Amino acid sequence: MQTKALRLYSLDYKEAKTYIIAMIFVVGNIVLPQVCHLIPQGGFIFLPIYFFTLIAAYKYGWKAGLLTAVLSPLVNHVLFGMPPLAVLPAILTKSVFLAMAAGLAASYFRKLSLPILALVVLAYQVFGTLVEWTILGDFFKAVQDFRIGIPGMLLQVFGGYAVIRYLLKR
Repeated sequence: MQTKALRLYSLDYKEAKTYIIAMIFVVGNIVLPQVCHLIPQGGFIFLPIYFFTLIAAYKYGWKAGLLTAVLSPLVNHVLFGMPPLAVLPAILTKSVFLAMAAGLAASYFRKLSLPILALVVLAYQVFGTLVEWTILGDFFKAVQDFRIGIPGMLLQVFGGYAVIRYLLKR
């Protein structure tokens, strides 16, 4: 499996570029869920709200990723009522875990590979599921991503890899 040296950005909150990048990825996290919701259970299957958060945090640093992670679910909720208010805390928690895991993995490994992205996705899902279980008090609902969201996790790993690789070439 090929790995590639990562041109890592660690954008700061003082830079306008951080907010521009985050807004671009927030728009992606608004559009992709709308497309996925055209398919019955598409949001549960493809987990689209996390896709661009992974890319933002891995390529542009945890701060851009964190902005994307927090704003994406909030803006989607305000505009479309999705995610519903009852699950918003769990989704925000998973989004924040994803941004931090992706940003830290990129900074630590300084390369792009499928196994690293798989570990990032697995890490945020495991820790997020534990928090979701605590919030909801229902283990069956908390493990929903592992029951029906495997295609979404695979999309994050393979699709995220393809998009980050494309961005590296630019």
